[in-house]
Amino acid sequence: MEHYEWTVTSEHASDRIDKFLTAMDEGWSRTQVQLWIKDEHVKVNDVKIKSNYKVNEGDVISLTIPEAEELEITAEDIPLDVVYEDEDVIVINKPRGMVVHPAPGHYSGTLVNALMHHCKDLSGINGVIRPGIVHRIDKDTSGLIMVAKNDHAHESLVNQLKAKTTRRLYKAIVHGIIPHEHGTIDAPIGRDKKDRQSMTVTEENSRDAVTHFTVLETFSKYTYVQCELETGRTHQIRVHMKYIGYPLAGDPKYGPKKKTLDINGQALHAAVLGFVHPKTGEDMLFEASLPEDMELLLQQLRSV
Repeated sequence: MEHYEWTVTSEHASDRIDKFLTAMDEGWSRTQVQLWIKDEHVKVNDVKIKSNYKVNEGDVISLTIPEAEELEITAEDIPLDVVYEDEDVIVINKPRGMVVHPAPGHYSGTLVNALMHHCKDLSGINGVIRPGIVHRIDKDTSGLIMVAKNDHAHESLVNQLKAKTTRRLYKAIVHGIIPHEHGTIDAPIGRDKKDRQSMTVTEENSRDAVTHFTVLETFSKYTYVQCELETGRTHQIRVHMKYIGYPLAGDPKYGPKKKTLDINGQALHAAVLGFVHPKTGEDMLFEASLPEDMELLLQQLRSV
């Protein structure tokens, strides 16, 4: 059980209590904070309050975070598109719509649930919720993801990600016609202060983020691009392409409010994945063809 206490300064006077608390730690979402308030884990001057309470200068705010309940994640017989597998690593071509690991609202039907049925040996470094998971791709992004089957492989793959030696190429359809054949977006990404569930380009509480892009094909109102990640920040390609004025087609969070192309989620696919094998030292490179929905979109755009 963790306990925190703050005294409100003039800088935060009149802020809602839930907004104040999310500003105290970028890892706390507004939804999580509101649950803590509802369950009376938050008090102001030793008195329980509601999420819409506006703090005053001098208020003493206390938060006691309860011990996390140990969740039992169950193995589920869900078909997997296994691109490669040995005793150390497994590479999966994840379909659009599948969540990578269990989280509030998604405790079943995830890639982890499927992996636990497919193979009994997964690294335990990330605990019960994320066994074997060394990196993620968004629920509505399809494509290649590597998974560690033991702790040695896990540490090796994570170190390669940190050293920026892995290769990760994505294919995407974006709004607008990009006039440059190649480009690099070097812009730090952090949590959006106005929307804690979103990321944005910002200098404040951010981490460096670099995306290289190449134009593959242009259409009347869209561009088909390849993006290579140098870093791997949350929603990086989606945030970066929006930042330069070419948001991903179908992106419900960072794209236009009005739905344009007929695709369930952002038109983004992790097409190429490369890394050094944790045990053999061999260079491994895998490719996954575009999913049917993106291929269909490209055919439609070419016919216009």
